[in-house]
Parts: sequence; structure tokens; C-alpha cells
Amino acid sequence: MSIEGEIQNRLHAAFQPSRLEVVNESHKHAGHAGDDGTGESHFAVLIRADALAALGRLARHRAVHKALGDLTQRVHAMAIDAG
Repeated sequence: MSIEGEIQNRLHAAFQPSRLEVVNESHKHAGHAGDDGTGESHFAVLIRADALAALGRLARHRAVHKALGDLTQRVHAMAIDAG
């Protein structure tokens, strides 16, 4: 399974979001630092879920990182818009 698909699966399982968008932005960083050549190194995540809404910004980001677990080690950069 692709990293993008795994991100979607893990976030759905953890938060049952009302909205989830995972965008692979690796093509924008081809040849730059952090580009490992896999085409799956940079992502943008937009997630809206009741479980995150009551948390502060930092707590939301920590919750997303916790849900992603070891995937955060396989991705160079991830922009997170959580609420």
C-alpha cells in the first residue's frame, strides 16, 4: 500500500473524520533535500474530526502524529491542517 493510502487508513481509523484530504506534494520537492526518490516524501493533510475539534492546535498535531505512528519516520515533511 502507498504511504498516502496508509495515512488515509490510519487517520480514518483513529478519528472517523468528517473531512479528510491527503495530498502527495512530493513532485514539488523533486531533487530537493528530503526527496528520497520514492515520490512519497512530502504530504499535506487536512482533517476535520469531532475528536480533534476540542483540542488546542499543538494537541491536534500531536494526536495526528500519534495516529500515524511509524509513518512519520518514513515521510520527510507533512503539513497538517487539523480541527
